[in-house]
Amino acid sequence: MKESRRQFIRKSALIGAGAVLAPHLLRSAADVARGETTPELPTTIPPVNGFQSRRPAPADRRFVSASVERFIEDTVRRIKDPKLAWQFRNCFPCTLDTTVFHTIKNGIPDTYVITGDIDAMWLRDSSAQVFPYLRLAVGDEPLQQMLRGLIARQSRCIIKDPYANAFNKEDNGRGHQDDMTQMGPGIWERKWEIDSLCYPVRLAYHYWKTTGDSGIFTPEWDRAMRTVYRTFREQQRPGGNRNSAYRFQRISPVACETLMLGGYGNPIKPCGLICSSFRPSDDATILPFLIPSNMFAVVSLRQMAEIYDRCFNGGRGFSDMCRTLAAEVDEAIEKHGVVNHPVAGPVYAYETDGYGNHYCMDDANVPSLLSIPYLGYCTPDDPLYLNTRRFIWSHKNPYYFEGKVITGIGGPHQGQDNVWPMSLIMYALTSGDNKEIDRCIGMVSETDAGTGFVHETVHKDDDTRYTRDWFAWANTLFGELIARHV
Repeated sequence: MKESRRQFIRKSALIGAGAVLAPHLLRSAADVARGETTPELPTTIPPVNGFQSRRPAPADRRFVSASVERFIEDTVRRIKDPKLAWQFRNCFPCTLDTTVFHTIKNGIPDTYVITGDIDAMWLRDSSAQVFPYLRLAVGDEPLQQMLRGLIARQSRCIIKDPYANAFNKEDNGRGHQDDMTQMGPGIWERKWEIDSLCYPVRLAYHYWKTTGDSGIFTPEWDRAMRTVYRTFREQQRPGGNRNSAYRFQRISPVACETLMLGGYGNPIKPCGLICSSFRPSDDATILPFLIPSNMFAVVSLRQMAEIYDRCFNGGRGFSDMCRTLAAEVDEAIEKHGVVNHPVAGPVYAYETDGYGNHYCMDDANVPSLLSIPYLGYCTPDDPLYLNTRRFIWSHKNPYYFEGKVITGIGGPHQGQDNVWPMSLIMYALTSGDNKEIDRCIGMVSETDAGTGFVHETVHKDDDTRYTRDWFAWANTLFGELIARHV
């Protein structure tokens, strides 16, 4: 039986800890133009304020950006708490330090980004991991080159299989090859999740808006986006589940690792919403219309439409097709995704099926109902969002846990009483209350078990009971929050 992701996490070792960076990544664009050589890098980092850095030694970092390093030092000067400053130094560059594999192939940048303790690239995680660096890419050509390489690789992955959520660096047989689905070369895992196609759109869109670089919109990227659109249309499943192009089953003692009813999932009634067989936690959905992921799809389709209007001269009507689908899904969210909860009143449901059934909860992984202003679906002061926010951040949500050391949202992926620090980070990123934000930052900071990093989950009563020593997305996201707030 193939190992589950949970089992693999426990067995994975640090990959490439001793790798030396390619010389061009250690110099500024001006240095490269002058032909200057790479200076010898230090092999140790001295303590700061009594805290020993948890970053790899400079010579062992996978990617170095001069603008990111300057930003770290500028931000640290504004942080009054020495421990928080130490955590920011560790967390914000974690993705670049440890997970980025960047090369130039035939003059074209190529970037592969692992999640941390799993040597595979998730479309979701890789996009989210580098997202906080976009603001620093202007004027930093090596950083732009790395980001262009990731956008290009993600396009190739989508073309290879739009239903896969995670990919190998090479076209080999690693990963969950025993799953009962249409596995292909280079695929690590083939769990269909709407957000896997949304995150690459978000990354490309915001890279373009930040840098003005439209060179990323290649014929290959165009082919990938048309694949995204086609897949969204297919997964509206107008003919019902049994006509779906996607099926998935896995032999596992964990129920949420596989899909019911021959691998199609629970029944749906077509209504304009897009099916997502799995959640962004990689857990199977219970009701296949996952509302926060459909909201993310609406945002992504509108971003695609803007790109095609501005950079493809309308793409022969493709931008109009994207807007039409976005409007169709958005209308279906308002019609089928809102429920009058008997205690909380009108809220967005987490999942529905088109038959009138709803599952009211939230999961910590993004997209979540909590995160929809962060992703751009609504404003933070939207009344329906605020009521939903109050509902999910309370014991009315079955995955809200209140404990002695940390309080927040978890999910079935790591079980009862385990809070995801990511939920507190997202609660703060969608809040306008400074005291509320400070409380969230404090809880995440105080429950690192002395490691200097953010974990996947922390037991609500004991921060020494945590999962994942090396989870780059959570680390970089915490860095983004701190940088925004100090």
